[in-house]
Amino acid sequence: MTIDIGDTVVVTPPESGEAGDSGPGWRPYGRLSVADQIFAWVARLSGAVVLGIMGLVGVFLAGRAWLALSDAGFRFFTVQAWEPDSGNFGVAGILVGTILIGLLAICMALPLALATALYISEYAPARLKRTFISAVDLMAAVPSVVFGLWGVFFLQEHAVSALDWFTTYFRWIPLFDVPAREDPHDPLRTLTDLKSSTFMAAMVVGMMVTPIACSIMREAFAQAPVGEREGALALGATRWGMIRSVVLPYGRGAIIGGTMLGLGRALGETITVAMIISPVFVIQPHVLYKGGISVSSLIALQYGTASPFAISALFAAGFVLFLMTMAVNFLAATFVSRSRSGAASEA
Repeated sequence: MTIDIGDTVVVTPPESGEAGDSGPGWRPYGRLSVADQIFAWVARLSGAVVLGIMGLVGVFLAGRAWLALSDAGFRFFTVQAWEPDSGNFGVAGILVGTILIGLLAICMALPLALATALYISEYAPARLKRTFISAVDLMAAVPSVVFGLWGVFFLQEHAVSALDWFTTYFRWIPLFDVPAREDPHDPLRTLTDLKSSTFMAAMVVGMMVTPIACSIMREAFAQAPVGEREGALALGATRWGMIRSVVLPYGRGAIIGGTMLGLGRALGETITVAMIISPVFVIQPHVLYKGGISVSSLIALQYGTASPFAISALFAAGFVLFLMTMAVNFLAATFVSRSRSGAASEA
């Protein structure tokens, strides 16, 4: 009950039987229990620790990279060669390769992840839904080296014919042209150059990031409001019409977040790219032609034999990759916050 004493409002526990009686655990609105206060402080502390760790990682990378960055200056972002011991090194070609692999991988993974998530959430039989969910989650836990072995011993041999057809009929697009290639209709032409291309590496990386994006999207689609689903169907919408007007708007944030999370992993993939692609430290815009490199695979390939100065250069490349992934995650958080799941369907 509420008692007015002049300008003061006193809130007292309700008498037994009054409306709003919550029993012995009743407390005034706005006051948190001790357990809630402890949880709030633990949550804040955990967030601060995570941010602090990320900041320390960035400071550590910058400190170890300072020797190489101070020597190279701005040329570090424009030079395409990688010869740290001779003073001729930069990440221009490496960054282009990293971005191409990441973008191609996510372009391949997004349609597959979205279609799989919608099928499991909306079309799969109830008795098989749990099996499909477990299979997708299991794929997300497969080590990257296993995907790399699959790409080397299976995909390179069986997908090269598809890449040959692609470059034969789409070589008028500069991105898919293969320079200095013999007659594409010659039956004796070699296909070796296509096996170690950026596109081949992106195909394997795309398969790796698909389960992660699919799991995030499926979780959001499964939580779409049942009332709005039934309302759409009751108004005469088809199954696809209900998905388009209710499920997809509700899961828009998850689609963006899953895509960006997959892109972040694709940018940082290491062993798979190193096993498939032929290292080339120049800007290679022809994604079907052999050669390319990513920052993470460069570090994995050269760290063991690098000199102290070359190690500092590798730290500099890693620092650039760190900043790039942080930027991707920041953009993902921005897009998700502007398109929260369910915002459109609740309007």
